[in-house]
Amino acid sequence: MILYSTKHASPDVSLEEAVFRGLPPDNGLYMPYEIPTLPQSFFDTIGDLSISEIAFEVAKALLGNDVPESDLKGIIERSINFEAPLVGIEPNKYVLELFHGPSMAFKDFGARFMAALMSYFLQKSHQDIHILVATSGDTGGAVAQGFYNTPGIKVTILYPTGKVSDIQEKQLTTLGGNVTALEVDGTFDDCQSLVKQAFLDQELSSKYNLASANSINISRLIPQSFYYFNAYAQLKKAGVDKPVVFCVPSGNFGNLSAGLIAQRMGLPVKMFVAATNINNIVPNYLASGVYEPRPSQETISNAMDVGNPSNFIRMQLLAGDAYEEVVKHIAGDFSNDDDTRVTMKEVYDKTGYIMCPHTAVAYRGLSSYMTELGEDVTGVLLSTAHYAKFLDVVEGTLGTTVPIPERLSALLSKEKVAIPMSTKFSDFKNYLLLL
Repeated sequence: MILYSTKHASPDVSLEEAVFRGLPPDNGLYMPYEIPTLPQSFFDTIGDLSISEIAFEVAKALLGNDVPESDLKGIIERSINFEAPLVGIEPNKYVLELFHGPSMAFKDFGARFMAALMSYFLQKSHQDIHILVATSGDTGGAVAQGFYNTPGIKVTILYPTGKVSDIQEKQLTTLGGNVTALEVDGTFDDCQSLVKQAFLDQELSSKYNLASANSINISRLIPQSFYYFNAYAQLKKAGVDKPVVFCVPSGNFGNLSAGLIAQRMGLPVKMFVAATNINNIVPNYLASGVYEPRPSQETISNAMDVGNPSNFIRMQLLAGDAYEEVVKHIAGDFSNDDDTRVTMKEVYDKTGYIMCPHTAVAYRGLSSYMTELGEDVTGVLLSTAHYAKFLDVVEGTLGTTVPIPERLSALLSKEKVAIPMSTKFSDFKNYLLLL
């Protein structure tokens, strides 16, 4: 796999260099020159394959000769070892549950695959690296779990104070070991800005081998494509053959970009719906053709509180680049907090299904699109996190107590350990230089 920078001012790199560098020197994003199309035979038999078997075939096609097949199988077996079931909740409407991994969020797919891939490359090079990652919620917990006690890797997680749920905060501040949490007095965008500046700082780059675990890292997007294929496989196994619409609750747009990669590889997708909260920069772009980032606003669907999505350029390129092409593949929708709460309550009262706020945003976006479309399609909405990670919001909205998985409830009694940090890059840089 050879990758280029979206700003076209940095040299092309191999997969290994892109994984460890994270960002190109020109502050673009790495993109593969080629995205192969999978053979029809793969789709003919996909209903008989497990999620790990699907992941292996997709990764083998994307990575080419970068990782030998025997090693790639080991990476897949260590990282993609949990299910992503498709749950029917209404006629022609399914929830793809992506929260059955260790941290109970969809980020487990990307973080665990990335950790296993980095570990594989590090064993060959005998180097150490320092992971920097910004989180608006679930990324931090998934990265903490995925990289915990991985030899040769230190992890620093930046998160905005007061803007993640209690359980999310405990997931990234209670592990210790090689994982350190910085509580930033600002927004997710501030955290993301600090990480990007660190990668572009020559003094830091000369002292450390810095790498990113955010969705700006191409190795996060590759495994996120796996579950789109797996969802299609489950539909096919169930005998569902209507055109498929995926609705993706979106913040930084890595998840939707991964779906577009799957589509480019031949997955038959009629349309993607980008569902956001009031940080609706991309739905506005899809409606007007004008992309106008702005400061993020706080909502109950906090993992999507992003005012300048890092993966927008990737999404745009994967969907055809020109606005006229992008809207052929992606529709937009957004919900405010009142909309989200109403949806959570209505779905629960009607079906008994409990949704986190992000899932509710996706449900509303999918329902709106299917109603407007007026065609007989199969709708799949991505559920990105277990509802118990947003306990106060869920119970307050539904008006009842809900069960909490033991692995999450056990976190509540643990002591948070986090280092306060300002939004000034000079403070963050000095902290890193003193490590």
